[in-house]
Amino acid sequence: MTRSDGYLLDNRQPEAGERFDAFAALFDATTLRHFEAFEVGPGWRCWEAGAGGTSVVSWLAKKVGPTGKVLATDIDTSRLTSVARPPVEVRVHDLGAEEPPMEGFDLVHARLVLVHVPDRERALRSMVKALRPGGRLLIEDADPALQPLLCPDEHGPEQQLANRLRHGFRKLLAGRGADLSYGRKLPRLLREAGLRRVEADAYFPVTSPACAALESATVRQIRGELVGAGLATDEDIDRHLANVASGDMDLATAPLISAWGRKDQKA
Repeated sequence: MTRSDGYLLDNRQPEAGERFDAFAALFDATTLRHFEAFEVGPGWRCWEAGAGGTSVVSWLAKKVGPTGKVLATDIDTSRLTSVARPPVEVRVHDLGAEEPPMEGFDLVHARLVLVHVPDRERALRSMVKALRPGGRLLIEDADPALQPLLCPDEHGPEQQLANRLRHGFRKLLAGRGADLSYGRKLPRLLREAGLRRVEADAYFPVTSPACAALESATVRQIRGELVGAGLATDEDIDRHLANVASGDMDLATAPLISAWGRKDQKA
């Protein structure tokens, strides 16, 4: 995320911590499965770009050990202070506007970051540049246009309201420059960036407590924007939050598409 893009989901807002916890519950197993397949281990140099929360950074720190390094960057690092000790280094960095903070990484990873970055092409080039020859890049991003509904089973007024508010959320994101169909493009973009052995998969949570927690935190965080843009009323939002809290709704997320590849050994 960049300072100039008017990012809709600011890390400094109180609901951001709830969102990071929900993302960890929903997606850490997928992310860490890929890391395990890469055989991340002692001595690795890793860059967690747009880190936001601490769960992935903490896992990497344990794996690389005292001989390795984990660089965690974001435009707002206030939520990373608890992990800012060796082998973790925390830096303020604008992925879409600045050069890589350093190079020679064995692994570069970004999750739910590039979809929000206006200059996504530059950000991707930056991450590829930061890899050592043979290093791995893993990009994980949502594709809200691929599955736009909060309630895929829209069988009643509660689900209809939920999907209407989700449509409003997507409209706000698009207005801030988010690419709502970015996830599906990742395999092609990684190949075009020169990476080899590109693969991808997707994870699509359909219902879970973490989906509900994410929805509640997100709607509370963007309440003012939804109302201000005429996309919902306060009464709509109060009713929806009560419906979510009831635990009787099946709430989904957009598919998380993970794409990975290796930098050419001759690079």
